[in-house]
Amino acid sequence: MNGPLVVGLSLTVLSSAGYAVGVLAPYPGRAFSLTGLMVGLALLSVGGGRELMARDSGRLSR
Repeated sequence: MNGPLVVGLSLTVLSSAGYAVGVLAPYPGRAFSLTGLMVGLALLSVGGGRELMARDSGRLSR
């Protein structure tokens, strides 16, 4: 598995949990959970695209 995919997945999960906690009990800095969610989704899409490209290029070389 590649780095951006792993980091994006973990950041998305942690930010979603942080957002859920922020809805129940407001805490300082809870807006950063939305920023983390956006960055996590971006990294997830980049990592997923990189994984897909690696899979497709393997099929073409055979």
